[in-house]
Amino acid sequence: MSWIDERAADLDADEFGFDVVPASDQSFENALAKARDGVRLTVDDGIELITTGTDVDGIDSRRKELVLEAADRRRAAVVGDEVTFIANVNNNVTTACNTGCLFCNFKDTAHQFETDYQQEHGGFTKTPAESREIVGDAVERGVYEVTSVSGLHPALGLNEEHRELLDPDDPELNYEPPEAYETDPTTYREQIAAMADTGAHVHSMTPEEVDHAQRGADWGYERVYRELADVGLKTVPGTAAEILVDEVRDIICPGKISTEEWVASMEAAADVGLPMTATMMYGHVENEAHRVEHLKVLRDLQDRTGNITEFVPLSFIHQETPLHEHGVVESGASKAEDELLIAVARLFLDNVEHIQSSWVKYGDEFGLKLLNCGADDFMGTILSEEITKRAGGEYGEFRSFRDYVEMLSAIGRPPVERTTDYTERRRIDTDAAVFGPELGPRADGTPLLE
Repeated sequence: MSWIDERAADLDADEFGFDVVPASDQSFENALAKARDGVRLTVDDGIELITTGTDVDGIDSRRKELVLEAADRRRAAVVGDEVTFIANVNNNVTTACNTGCLFCNFKDTAHQFETDYQQEHGGFTKTPAESREIVGDAVERGVYEVTSVSGLHPALGLNEEHRELLDPDDPELNYEPPEAYETDPTTYREQIAAMADTGAHVHSMTPEEVDHAQRGADWGYERVYRELADVGLKTVPGTAAEILVDEVRDIICPGKISTEEWVASMEAAADVGLPMTATMMYGHVENEAHRVEHLKVLRDLQDRTGNITEFVPLSFIHQETPLHEHGVVESGASKAEDELLIAVARLFLDNVEHIQSSWVKYGDEFGLKLLNCGADDFMGTILSEEITKRAGGEYGEFRSFRDYVEMLSAIGRPPVERTTDYTERRRIDTDAAVFGPELGPRADGTPLLE
């Protein structure tokens, strides 16, 4: 049993003893009235809406529908009926990671990648040349964006100067020299440059990766973002957020940066001029109050920076994760919880225009339904998706433009191709004979896959 499994086995879902609990000094009716009138919601308001009232046990179906209706009307008023999506590819550089998050089955313990490791495993590490080839092929097909989110490989550093100053004998630095591994991932600088060389819009470097890229050097998050922006980084995925309440993070990802550090990293990205998304992974050990507290952290960050382009809810995929395998959680969020999370996010995040419904997390049918609960973006084509699949996700890895046109037309919503930061949008002619991307650097309307 690995130390990750041992930690999961020691947890008891009934003994977390959270200080943050779903309680408020507000009533459901007052909170709903404020939401309908466009009044900025308090955390107590959000708790009332996401629980359908703290005066009832469970979710009240009638009240839930009232919240969903208010959110759908807000969505229509803020962004209209168009549903956006992007032509993108995922290129995760490595699965090697020693962080030990209990919700994750994407990672492989970094020791498995060392030259003297004899057993087989399903992980991977890509060289910059391999990343360039994968992304380059996708760009030639018409892709606009590459999303790259990877494990924290011990040999990775910001640049060669960073790798030279890291001491492999200091366990706190999580560093091993590249010669210890079968494949050298090189540096963040080289990987980002390789992907950017293809002409793709590079959407990469989570706050956790940026922290890893300056560990032991104390250069600061801004220097990392600035150096990587100089070689082609364009926007930042606000993942590694999970739940931005430290009492939850201490349980599910104690090796990750704190809420304060996550926010500081995002503020540094804004200072460098890199637009960013923001995420929440919910449906594990946290409660409804934690979810609303998380939304408050994001809303405050957006008030200060105005830099968040999109909120991306990530419903916990539990099947192949340590939390599930050791009985800490029996399942992820219910569909009613998914609906309320999307809806309350739309009502609470009054300064973030776009909210995503993920077909990878929710599937096609339910993902489309969430577009009537406050969401307005339907993710992207994702020519390769590894993280959710390795956690037990069941909804596939690729979505064609024709799929988008057919699904969105069926619910009466106009499909719109977009860029990562929403600055360019192309409303698709649903009467066309063929459907393909046109915003990518090599895109000409040809379908991504023939």
